[in-house]
Amino acid sequence: QCPACEWPNCKAPATHRAPKGRLREREYWQFCLDHVREYNHAYNFFAGMSAEDIARYQKEAVIGHRPTWKMGMNGGRPTSRSHSSRLHPEFSGADDPLGIFREFGGPADARRASERRLSEFRPTRNAQRKALDALGLEADASAQEVKTRFKALVKRHHPDANGGDRSSEDRLREIIQAYNYLKSIGFR
Repeated sequence: QCPACEWPNCKAPATHRAPKGRLREREYWQFCLDHVREYNHAYNFFAGMSAEDIARYQKEAVIGHRPTWKMGMNGGRPTSRSHSSRLHPEFSGADDPLGIFREFGGPADARRASERRLSEFRPTRNAQRKALDALGLEADASAQEVKTRFKALVKRHHPDANGGDRSSEDRLREIIQAYNYLKSIGFR
């Protein structure tokens, strides 16, 4: 037994389905062949959407409208607000739902160990070596050590800290340039 066509004033058998529209996925009208053709000819999934919404929908369609996140060294899974808020502020960017790193001092220790391993294999460029020398650091210095040393040297050589003495102004300029270079190559 085939249901009747849902088109107004039509009693023909409804042998075809037609989508009811956006935000009503998996819901269908039951139409006869003539009315399903007419409906499909006039159907516009994007009706009522702005150009930006249409572009966003089309872009997200490429990945099946699923969430994504960056991969690689600076990527990782997005953490839920509730889980990251339970962590110490230093660990707020880390996600260790299984507690694997807990016995080793938490995610920060694992991150430091990973940075150390990467620095062993990371080739040091001449400019990078010179910048680290300007800050008085070794090639295997961590990003935190670079930042700490930079702050200490700026405090020491800044004219405001020396009572207006401008004799170490060139050294200060060298320190700032070295730090800016290290930041520009991603040494964070």
